[in-house]
Amino acid sequence: MNLETLMPDYNHSILNLINSILKKYNVQSKYRGLSKLDNLLEKEYKNVVLVVLDGMGESILNNFSKNGLFKNNEIDTITSVYPSTTTAAMTTYYSGKPPIETGWIAWSQYFKEYGKSLDLFPEKDSYTGDKLKISRLQVDDIIGYKTVYELIRENNNDVKSYEIQPIHCAKKAKITMTANNIEEMCECIETLCTSNGNKFIMAYNDNPDGLLHKFGCKSEEVKEFIENTEKEFEKLVDKLKETDTLIIISADHGHNDIEETIDVVEEEELQECLVMPPSLESRATSFLVKEDKKKEFEKMFNKKYGDRFKLYTKEEFLEKGFLGFGEKHKKIDDFLGNYIAVSIASSRFLLGTDLSRELKKPDEKKSTHCGLTRNEMEVPLIVFDLK
Repeated sequence: MNLETLMPDYNHSILNLINSILKKYNVQSKYRGLSKLDNLLEKEYKNVVLVVLDGMGESILNNFSKNGLFKNNEIDTITSVYPSTTTAAMTTYYSGKPPIETGWIAWSQYFKEYGKSLDLFPEKDSYTGDKLKISRLQVDDIIGYKTVYELIRENNNDVKSYEIQPIHCAKKAKITMTANNIEEMCECIETLCTSNGNKFIMAYNDNPDGLLHKFGCKSEEVKEFIENTEKEFEKLVDKLKETDTLIIISADHGHNDIEETIDVVEEEELQECLVMPPSLESRATSFLVKEDKKKEFEKMFNKKYGDRFKLYTKEEFLEKGFLGFGEKHKKIDDFLGNYIAVSIASSRFLLGTDLSRELKKPDEKKSTHCGLTRNEMEVPLIVFDLK
């Protein structure tokens, strides 16, 4: 069954959220901010705190918190970028740019420089699961970017930038605090906001995403996480009253439960058309198809999967602005095959090869993201004005 879909709105998205913050700190950008946030940020705050809760889409809040703290302080609903996945979305937060400009578009991207598909955030070989021997710097030289922390520092002598994140995340700011759960995150935010000086703070937690993958969108585990998170932030907000702080809470993407998994290794008709294994994501999948098999591939794909996936040529995909608009990163054409399949239902492709099936166990996610459904694309904009 097809679900309601929603294109990314690069004039009303997480891209614009982070650019509202950059605008406050005198960083020039060709991307507009969010008007509701721009109006708030016209005030002078000592602390601006951006909290990103991975996977906490609008539909998740609607499931568990219709009358809770977050919904009662929500000022807008915005879209993620596309693909609606952590790699693309968090890099937009970290850079202030859309995926078309950063080149960070998916969990797994093929690098011809290494002859490998690489899982970018965990820094692993996509097929073997082995930790990369190449350094982060080498990858960043290929798809590197200037962080918002650097941009803010360059334009403000009196503002310090901090990041708060789980211990396994790659450090991006000069000053990083570790917080492996919501309680620790709130403690770090309180410590920073009650200290002297002007500050921008970005805090990231990898839940509810991890719980959603494991237990699904309507699980008790996710409900408990949302309820506990709201309780912790209620206490934090009470402690930070009149501290001249603006807390902004949003997400990188939402989630959608999975009803069908299609293993690409077992799809013989599909495999016969391909030059190399599919890449990117299970719900935003890139196919490099043999030149003499294109018509056959299109016919076969639309017949077998067309009710669950929308197939685009690379040219169509880019022209429609899925990745945003701007100066196309030089690696985009390398990372995209000649076709991209976008999920419009509750199905996913299980990517991999015969080798990867031997070396690592395929994931068994009950819920995931990266498709074009409203569940995955919409995220909340929540604000606590503690002036």
